[in-house]
Amino acid sequence: MKKSTLCAALAAVYGAALPAAAWADAPDGSQAPFARVGASQPAAVEASTTMLRLPNGQRVGLLGMNYYVAVTDDWGFGPSAYGAAQGHYGGLITFGATAQRRWRLSDNTHFAASLYVGAGGGLSSQQVHFGGGLMLRPEISIRTEVGAWYVGTSLSYVSFPSGNVRGGGLGVVVGRSLNFNGFLADDVDKPGRTSARTGLGFDEVTLFGSIYSPRAGSLNRSGEQQTGHMGAAGAELRQYFVPGSWWGIEAAGAAHGGADGYMQGMAVAGQDWALGTPNLRVGAELGLGLGGGGNVDTGNGWLWRAGPTLRWITPWGVSVQMDAGLLEAISGRFSVSFVRAGLALPLDFGAIGRETDSGIVREQSMSLGVEHLSRVRFKDGSVDAISPLVLTMVHELSPSWYGVAQAGSAAWGHAGAYSIGLFGLGVQSPVWQRWRVGAEALVGAAGGGGVDVSGGAVAQGQMWAQWQGERLRLRAGVGRWRTLRSEASDGQASPLVELSLGYAYGVLAR
Repeated sequence: MKKSTLCAALAAVYGAALPAAAWADAPDGSQAPFARVGASQPAAVEASTTMLRLPNGQRVGLLGMNYYVAVTDDWGFGPSAYGAAQGHYGGLITFGATAQRRWRLSDNTHFAASLYVGAGGGLSSQQVHFGGGLMLRPEISIRTEVGAWYVGTSLSYVSFPSGNVRGGGLGVVVGRSLNFNGFLADDVDKPGRTSARTGLGFDEVTLFGSIYSPRAGSLNRSGEQQTGHMGAAGAELRQYFVPGSWWGIEAAGAAHGGADGYMQGMAVAGQDWALGTPNLRVGAELGLGLGGGGNVDTGNGWLWRAGPTLRWITPWGVSVQMDAGLLEAISGRFSVSFVRAGLALPLDFGAIGRETDSGIVREQSMSLGVEHLSRVRFKDGSVDAISPLVLTMVHELSPSWYGVAQAGSAAWGHAGAYSIGLFGLGVQSPVWQRWRVGAEALVGAAGGGGVDVSGGAVAQGQMWAQWQGERLRLRAGVGRWRTLRSEASDGQASPLVELSLGYAYGVLAR
């Protein structure tokens, strides 16, 4: 099939128009020095609902968020997450990936079948348990398109195969068609130019640490007053739609204070203004999302937060951020004031208010993998192996250095609801006959599932070898996972083995 025919077929299935891909002119009018966007593909972001009746008779509603990139004429694939949004199981969160097949029924209607494979869990008891944490969710749906948007009705089934939670029924699907723009893998480290965002479309990532101070009336699930401070670590991906105005997504988890297992994910929006100089800015940010775990009572899982922001954009492109405000559960008894500090690193060269941007093409990749921790101690004193399913994003900073972020949850073993959120730095060799090697170190938050993580702060390091195809990345690594408390003060460590499959593309870096 010719390239033009393939693009037309993809656009017809996914309902998105593809931008033209052509060589960009250099400043002197020549074409050769600049790489082109050579992998524009239809994509979609999609939300879905699922209602479950639990073995104890209670009902819980799951809200899912999915991001798909079309990889063939009919198939899309991408990362997904599901979290409790109705009932009293706030903190039931899973991470994974979904494959989806679509069929065109008419000019504005399509049918879809999908399968989600993920891992996670929530509050367990003798009546309700999530086993090792593996979650499967097949779905069929029919959708009607209105411009770039579509809405439909779904029939889905949720199963935790090693637990006793399963069920499903009718739900709602809402989505929007997008474009996924990326440079060719052969163009990495070359100059490039584009008039559109590349990759996932986010302009920067902020790594932050927070301190939560419980307010009056903040109770745990046992009805006891929360009095101790809680430390959290996380990351926020942000896109600026005009200078000083942004939206984004964030994820964070408890890393200190005895609430290990607490996780939150939010959509955020904010605005700031120059304070004497364009590089010093003050503003405000609002957030809405889902969270819970760690014996924190978030009710049905919905959270909101609001507060002022302070941002200093350094001459080197990195930004230093300070935020404060309130974070509360909408239906639960969780209410805290917070302060947080973050360091924002540029990702993409967003063309805000300009026709084109030029820079250096760097490799970015998304992967789904399995980690195996062979010796993990639980809070009841037992020792066993667990195997988390992990989503990883890698962004090259230079030909030798890269940044990495990872989120995931236990899928096998008996630690359902154990989740991790990590970020760090890695070093890698040049590619030699499709192979390269490297090493990385990550820190972050983890907890849940009865794993003894001594407050929630953990670290892991590994050495790896990777085979590289045109787009695919197959990687195997060995290393060590440990809590950040010393072995002498009830910390623990375990050997680690990881195997992952990733998809790589080029983005335009600052």
